[in-house]
Amino acid sequence: MTGRGVAFSGDPYTPGVGTWSYRVEHYDLDLDYRVETNRLDGVAVITAVATVDLDRIELDLSKLKASKVKVDGRKPSRVSQTSHILTVRPDAPIPAGARFEVRVEYAGRPGPRRSTWGPIGWEELTDGVLTASQPMGSSTWFPCNDRPEDKATYRIRVTAEEGYTVVASGDLVDRSSRAGRTSWVYEQKAPTSAYLATVQIGRYLVRPTGGGADSSVPVDLVYPPAIEPRVRVDFGRLDETIAFFESVFGPYPFSRYAVVVTEDELEIPLEAQAMAVFGPNHVDGRHGSDRLIAHELAHQWFGNSVGVAAWRDIWLNEGFACYAEWLWSEERGGPSADALAREHHRLLAAAPQDLVIADPGPVAMFDDRVYKRGALTLHAVRLAVGDAAFFDVLRSWTAAHRHGSADTAQFVAHAEQRSGRPLGRLFDAWLERTPLPLLG
Repeated sequence: MTGRGVAFSGDPYTPGVGTWSYRVEHYDLDLDYRVETNRLDGVAVITAVATVDLDRIELDLSKLKASKVKVDGRKPSRVSQTSHILTVRPDAPIPAGARFEVRVEYAGRPGPRRSTWGPIGWEELTDGVLTASQPMGSSTWFPCNDRPEDKATYRIRVTAEEGYTVVASGDLVDRSSRAGRTSWVYEQKAPTSAYLATVQIGRYLVRPTGGGADSSVPVDLVYPPAIEPRVRVDFGRLDETIAFFESVFGPYPFSRYAVVVTEDELEIPLEAQAMAVFGPNHVDGRHGSDRLIAHELAHQWFGNSVGVAAWRDIWLNEGFACYAEWLWSEERGGPSADALAREHHRLLAAAPQDLVIADPGPVAMFDDRVYKRGALTLHAVRLAVGDAAFFDVLRSWTAAHRHGSADTAQFVAHAEQRSGRPLGRLFDAWLERTPLPLLG
């Protein structure tokens, strides 16, 4: 059995997206983009390993048209494409365990795909581009296996008009200009889920910072020149935040961190691998978004380095990032984590109690109750085991699953093992039942 059959289909929350029949090791993307006309011409070389005998290779690719495909340098026996799936039948089956390479030339006018959660993926700005792909939007700009557990390394080369700055996943390793166009080459060596790969294009300044006395992590601030004073104020504490999170979560998991502020307003900030994206409406020059800045940064540990094995475990991303907000509030002299936990417990007690946090369903996976009750679950564990054991659980968790994926059962087992306490009933009450437990 191969492809997207029942045994090898992707995540149940995103049916028809992703497959378990192979795993990707590396994406090499060469993208030529025209901002004015929103024209993308791309070449993707995908190195993968078959997990079953493959007589067809299915890639997620939305709206963009594949024009030429090769498998291990040979023309496949058949290529077909629907609105979101590119199906390639190699000239001979690929045995389980074998490494193979697919080269796809494709082009078109990229745009977001519709989803349960609204339009996601490639999005034109007034003068530029952002990609916001959680949970299944990466197919709008490159052919991929768009399931969260399939992590790969990346090389991304983007060519655009001079005057635009391109920021993509990874470290900038080369930049060159010719005939009015500039090519930017980024390499991401840390394993990355497809939805966390990103490209951001705009008329931006890039200000390297970080790596000073407060934090050893290099940081790039990327923003429109007109809002520079506000950016410098609001992100002026970023070194301190990184250093604090390293003390409670363990070492920062990537080689650097980037913050992009777009020219267009955004409804919410977005995280990508080693990057966060904000709108100018989140930057007021008065630290009005400190909570959001902390939240997106915390995702680098929880959600990006330690990813979810399946979307049902989204609380492992969002509950942890929300709890990080509370920890940072306490660290900088604001309300304590305990005070914030009790305030949000009061608010949740007045809200409908009809979600199972460990499996909220696709429609509710981004419901704020998942975020807050997930954070309250962590606080309940902290109260039960004490600070020393609790923070040991967090640091050892990020170390054990660095650049990998995990699920709720693994976290429960890890917390019990590291704390030496039976926590099954606590986790069951907070994560598997709908009534809100009391907070000790």
